[in-house]
Amino acid sequence: MARIPFADENQNAEVMAAANEVRATRGQVADLYRILLNSPPVARGWLGLLTAVRQQCNLAGKFREIAIIRVAIINGADFEYQSHIAFALKEGLRQEQIDALPEWQASPVFDAAERAVLAYVDAMTNDIQVPDNVFEPLRLHFDTRELTELTVTIAAYNLVSRFLEAVQFDH
Repeated sequence: MARIPFADENQNAEVMAAANEVRATRGQVADLYRILLNSPPVARGWLGLLTAVRQQCNLAGKFREIAIIRVAIINGADFEYQSHIAFALKEGLRQEQIDALPEWQASPVFDAAERAVLAYVDAMTNDIQVPDNVFEPLRLHFDTRELTELTVTIAAYNLVSRFLEAVQFDH
């Protein structure tokens, strides 16, 4: 059981309206959103940001998912990790790549663009400040919009994993 209880969708009009927005966008109100609905503005903001990251960006899905899974590994967020394996496979990552993510630096299964993304994830997640020698290789593979989307994806999924772990969310 998570440290924060699920909100009662029927407690008031504000929570009901936010729950209906989540349901309209996601098809259902998953348990994570049942916690977030304790603050309808936060639930709405989370929905907007994560919907944009997952469904409205130009960044190729394989880069999005490799970044999300690597963030989950670094942050020890097993729920996030497990939740994204199917998405990663659907977006073109191979199981051997997923299996190699914990020690990606020593693995030959990643191409130059994937390695640049992984180095960026590691720097953003572990160190926060990103050195030029980590950022510059990204420019060889991604345009300005994609760089923006990749950066927001990494930041957003650090938010997700840190929230999940802080409240001890276990699906």
